[in-house]
This record gives sequence, structure tokens and C-alpha cells, in this order.
Amino acid sequence: MSGENHVKKTAVFLALILGLTGMCSRASASPKVAKIGFALSMTGAAAAYGETQKNGSRLAIDEINARAGQEGIKITPVFEDDASQPQQGVNVFNRLLFADKVVIIIGPTLSNTAQVADRIAQGAGAPVLGISNTAKGITDIGDYIFRDSLTEMQVIPNTIRVVEKRFGIKKVALLYGNDDAFTKGGYDAFKKALGDSHIQILTEQSFAKGDRDFSAQLTEIRSLQPDALVVSALVEEASGIVSQARQLGIPASVPIIGGNGFNSPSLIKNAGKASENVIVGAAWNESSSNPLNQGFVRAYTAKFGAPPDQFAAQAYAAVYIVLDALKRAGSTDNRKALREALTRVGGLDTVLGKFSFTKGRDADYAPVVETVKDGAFTVFGQ
Repeated sequence: MSGENHVKKTAVFLALILGLTGMCSRASASPKVAKIGFALSMTGAAAAYGETQKNGSRLAIDEINARAGQEGIKITPVFEDDASQPQQGVNVFNRLLFADKVVIIIGPTLSNTAQVADRIAQGAGAPVLGISNTAKGITDIGDYIFRDSLTEMQVIPNTIRVVEKRFGIKKVALLYGNDDAFTKGGYDAFKKALGDSHIQILTEQSFAKGDRDFSAQLTEIRSLQPDALVVSALVEEASGIVSQARQLGIPASVPIIGGNGFNSPSLIKNAGKASENVIVGAAWNESSSNPLNQGFVRAYTAKFGAPPDQFAAQAYAAVYIVLDALKRAGSTDNRKALREALTRVGGLDTVLGKFSFTKGRDADYAPVVETVKDGAFTVFGQ
């Protein structure tokens, strides 16, 4: 072999090695993929919430994946419909955890479903991040259960304090759904908050999910002439209650006060003018001056043709909370590491504001009170 040929072959060999090294370097720089499950109520009684939750999640995922090279993480979502039913939620959780092998589940939409389905994830050692579960005791299921939704016990006392100060209410009627964990949790929170503020409850009336006629309860309430009507309901029943209350002669001077379940554009759409001046305890409002929130509202409205609601915002924030934890965990498929990383999320800038988890894995950020004004939710008092 001549010296010249030897040099040429050596050069080719070195070029090949360098090329392979470059390929390996580029491969190692490729984004790590995190498979995330979403259990949302896209049909059934809570579909109004599930639809916007899916939209909010999808928007966050698209943003993250568009810059995956910078973030180092790409998200593969697996969306499932829990149909607003606990048993279907159980089926969905089993499929996501054991067939799809997701690293975390975001959802489910309703607390009723979370109370049974979250136990499956806890047993499997897989984290869950609830985005609209506000009933008492959800995170008590176990140390893998988190939520970014403020509980009714966090939102409602603030609402009652604000309304009592504004209107000086002394006596109220309380109406609630008696067959749902969320609405019963709201009832408990309202009753305690009213008691703490020394506000008299003239009557307690109840209804069941799916009811459409509330005339008997509202006629009784009207006869007692309360200073306010306090309601814990999901949005479908809330819309009917608000409409029928005004139709039956409960005057507009008597404020209707609701919890998180009222905080949906569907209330305004379904109840129309009757929804004007309804007061709602909430975890988010689109008018927040938070720059992240302003960007989210613009992007969501442009993509889906309508502004987001609280449930879209909490879902959007959840994806970014998980992203922060995935970075902390240093892995996209280690459930235990992700669970531990979630406990270290604190002071994170989100569309909800500065977000942290409490020691009990509940959400920690400031609630708001809003009202319907000119067909839109606005911060109460503005």
C-alpha cells in the first residue's frame, strides 16, 4: 500500500467516525418524549367543561412541541373520554395506565370520578394531576394525587366575605345538588362560610343531577324573601336554576351566588339575560393582567374562535406544570421521579398566577370573585 493511499483511507475512516459521532450527537439531542394521558368528560353531564379542558391542553401541547428542541421534551398526548361517569373513568384509567403506559394522567373532570379512578393510579404508583376536582378529600386518596384546581373550601369563603361586605347580606337560601361529590362539597363549603360570617340560612333545598324543573324549591325560597340565593350546582342545572329563579319572581336585587360550577360560558349562553349579575367564586378570570394569561387568552381565542374559561386555563396550566416537573425529574417515563418532582413545584409562573403545591398536594394560588356583566364574566367590583 502506497503512503498516499494509506493517507486517503485514513482520512475516509476519520470522516466516517466523525460523521457517526455527529449522528449520535444529534440523536442524543433529540427531544425526549413524554406520554401523558388525559381523562376528560367530553360527553355527558360535564361535557361543557371537558371540551374546553381538551382545548386548553391541546394548545399547551402544541406550544411545547413546537419548541421541543429548546425544551428538550416533546409530549405525546392520549385523550380519553370518561363520559362524566365514574365507571367509565375507571375503564379509562386502566387503559391509560396499563395499556398506554402513560407517565401521568391529567384529569378526570369530575370529583365523583376522581374519588374512584384516582385510587387505581395511586395503587399503580402513577401520578394524577386533577384540573377541576374541587371536592374535599381528593388528595387524601394518596401521595400520587395532585390538583391545580382550587378547592371549594379555598374559593367559597373568599366569595362569601366579599359579597357580605358589598351587600351586607344577613339571611340566605341554600340550594345544592345532593348526588354529586362536587356539589355536595360546595354545599359544605358554603354552609361553613355562611356560619363563619354569621349569616342565617333560612332554608336548605336540594336537587339531583339531570333535574330540569326547580320550581318547587324556588317557590319556597321566594316566599322566605332571602337577601341572596346561594347555589352549588354543575353548569347544566345552574343554568336552569338561574333562569327559573328570575322567571318565578325572585328579583334581580337578590343576588345569586355560585361556586366553581357556575364558571363556564355555558351559563351565560343558556341562561341569557337572567345570568346578569350572577356572582361566582372562581380560580381564574380572563381579564387578569398577568402577561402569560393575556398571551394564553389571545392564542386560545385565535385557535378555537371563542375565549377560554377557567377550565381551559387550569388544563393549560397543568400541562406546563407537568413540563416543569418532567425537567426536574430528568426523565420522561419514570413515574416515581415525576411524582417527587411535582412536590418541588413552587412559585411557578402560570396563567393562574404564581403556582405552588401545598404539602398536601393541593393548589396554592389566589382565588377571585367574578360577576356576569354585559354577557361576560368580569372581576367583581370592576
